[in-house]
Amino acid sequence: LSQALFSQGCSCLAGIAGSVATLLHDAVMNPAEVVKQRLQMFNSPYTSVLGCVRAVRRSEGWAAFYRSYTTQLSMNVPFQAIHFISYELLQEHLNPRRRYSPGSHVVAGALAGAVAAAATTPLDVCKTLLNTQESTALSSLNIRGHLSGMANAFSTVYQLGGVAAFFKGVQARVIYQMPSTAIAWSVYEFFKYFLTKHGLEKK
Repeated sequence: LSQALFSQGCSCLAGIAGSVATLLHDAVMNPAEVVKQRLQMFNSPYTSVLGCVRAVRRSEGWAAFYRSYTTQLSMNVPFQAIHFISYELLQEHLNPRRRYSPGSHVVAGALAGAVAAAATTPLDVCKTLLNTQESTALSSLNIRGHLSGMANAFSTVYQLGGVAAFFKGVQARVIYQMPSTAIAWSVYEFFKYFLTKHGLEKK
């Protein structure tokens, strides 16, 4: 029982660590995400990164680059919390002795990423709509101006396609995240093992 409680405590701490790191990461990366998504839009009017930055700043102001920041956090904090906790729980089953085991790190990393990606897809859909302010979607609902905030985005997505709209692209998101998180955890675990071993050898 004590071992189980200890394991759960470690998993929760891992989730908290991932969440705090996300707060700082998104503060820096949110503007880049806005630009990336606008360049990826179908029939995007932007042809370059700098051109997109200038056009958005001129027409919508600097605030546009952080319009989806709280939504980004509301997606990424749960994503990282689920991701880290899932990884720790999977490692408890696949690698209970916590030895360096590339196979278990790859499998646990991929599955943890898949679970987190699927669970947070509705939030990702809302974030994408806030970042792109997709004119065709908004005009189909006779919405003028800009969407702002999670509640507004959720309402709009639901009007556009009901519950199913929140899971649009879930398969692609899961497929994208699985190799990404598998590689990330494998590299992390390798360097943790290498540096720990190197440190012990020096002693």
